[in-house]
Amino acid sequence: MDNLSDALQKLKITAADRAEGSLEGCLDCLLQALAQNNTETSEKIQGSGVLQLLANLLTPQSSCTARVANIIAEVAKNEFMRIPCVDAGLVSPLVQLLNSKDQEVLLQTGRALGNICYDSHEGRSAVDQAGGAQIVIDHLRSLCSVTDPASEKLLTVFCGMLMNYSNENDSLQAQLINMGVIPTLVKLLGIHCHNAALTEMCLVAFGNLAELESSKEQFASTNIAEELVKLFKKQIEHDKREMVFEVLAPLAENDAIKLQLVEAGLVECLLEIVQQKVDSDKEDDVAELKTASDLMVLLLLGDESMQKLFEGGKGSVFQRVLSWIPSNNNQLQLAGALAIANFARNDGNCIHMVDSGIVEKLMDLLDRHEEDGSVTVQHAALSALRNLAIPVVNKAKMLSAGVTGTVLKFLKSEMPPVQFKLLGTLRMLIDAQEAAEQLGKNAKLVERLVEWCEAKDHAGVMGESNRLLSALIRHSKSKDVIKTIVQSGGIKHLVTMATSEHVIMQNEALVALALIAALELGPAEKDLESAQLVQILHRLLADERSAPEIKYNSMVLICALMGSESLYKEVQDLAFLDVVSKLRSHENKSVAQQASLTEQRLTVES
Repeated sequence: MDNLSDALQKLKITAADRAEGSLEGCLDCLLQALAQNNTETSEKIQGSGVLQLLANLLTPQSSCTARVANIIAEVAKNEFMRIPCVDAGLVSPLVQLLNSKDQEVLLQTGRALGNICYDSHEGRSAVDQAGGAQIVIDHLRSLCSVTDPASEKLLTVFCGMLMNYSNENDSLQAQLINMGVIPTLVKLLGIHCHNAALTEMCLVAFGNLAELESSKEQFASTNIAEELVKLFKKQIEHDKREMVFEVLAPLAENDAIKLQLVEAGLVECLLEIVQQKVDSDKEDDVAELKTASDLMVLLLLGDESMQKLFEGGKGSVFQRVLSWIPSNNNQLQLAGALAIANFARNDGNCIHMVDSGIVEKLMDLLDRHEEDGSVTVQHAALSALRNLAIPVVNKAKMLSAGVTGTVLKFLKSEMPPVQFKLLGTLRMLIDAQEAAEQLGKNAKLVERLVEWCEAKDHAGVMGESNRLLSALIRHSKSKDVIKTIVQSGGIKHLVTMATSEHVIMQNEALVALALIAALELGPAEKDLESAQLVQILHRLLADERSAPEIKYNSMVLICALMGSESLYKEVQDLAFLDVVSKLRSHENKSVAQQASLTEQRLTVES
């Protein structure tokens, strides 16, 4: 360390007159000291005030320039040295050196700038102001096709520098994307896939940029999918495959890239991994199985990629995914159910799948997970059943397969995601009068629905419970169903639903309430009064923002309520005639006609 102190003193003197012969010895001494103990040496360099002198030594003509840049690269490995490097004015002359023709100078300059940028807002900002990123991208472009070891080393350093410059910084990542870095990096990956260090650096850069939404379109216009799949097939080690996965996942969120990945053969790679890892309990293998099956499900979220893999229900990929559902592997059961839910996104696919016996497989899966089962598997299997139940022709088939019985077993679930999908599945199935009546008379179900109608922390569960309650009445048109709902305290929730911000829910509630009033007004009378239904109907009719169908059904309901003495008295007290008579000139014909009819009823009754 005495030598270091001497070298620092000497450097101060010789830096002033730039005697290159003497400088070289001092700089070599500094580099040796940094190699032995970087942190301590860096502290001494900072304390000596030498850092400020280095800016003057960064000249293109000097033979010492590469050494000076190397010293800066070494000291900037320490977090505490990055801001002092910026404050010493080193960034601007370093960026100027990026125009050098000397490969060693470029290499050390790239290292220095990359290290100054690492996790340092000040460093990045200084490089940004000096215009460093564009020069580096220009170098990447011009060196892209050169494959000698020295050039590849330089390309690796420059990629690393851009990565440190933009890591976790959206605006700098966007700047690089606008400068056109993505096509250049994709080209680099294709040409230099034999170079592990450069490939790794490209992957990390992709991982950074792929998180940004604006990057996806640029990626989609390159052959990134083909290059990544080619690279993926070559990887044997878990860590290397993991790196490729980390780029594939954000890219596969883009529908165009999903299709490109499917066409490039990624699915076959993923299925192979699943087959290799399915029986292993090694941590790495379990993680890789999860990543591969999750990515498979993600690819099926794109309409085109999903349809390509479905192949009319005869595709080998579809068949393989189907075999995951009865497997004993939890992760595969989950991925299989999610995949079926994704395949079930159009009527044609749904009809084919129901005809080919998938419903029974999903019911078996739910039975296996009924007691202390996996919540995620329950949720996924119910999602698949819900989607399959959408086409009209599937409903009766699924009902006769006993789907409602299986689904009702999960009424005891306390997990909102499972509750939500359970409700959605039942609501999709009960278009038929018989099914709605059977379920609507099930007191246990109705009591649970009424309870969930109050789940204020879970808007989805609350909304679906209300909608199912209304659907049971609308589709069954049954007095027994209405009695069950009245006895369970469901009326107030249907009245509240009539004030929903969603027109479809308001309408469903009003139609259900009109059926209650027409079929079973007596038992419901008290609940309708205490829920202030008449006041709510007055508000809906008076509100100009109410949709035409809401006004129409509110008036139908008013007429139906006239069978109750107490409710009719409330109607009279609120001067409904004024509101209704204004609606006779409504632009919607049905509303205008119903207003005339309602006005007549109100006038006659009074």
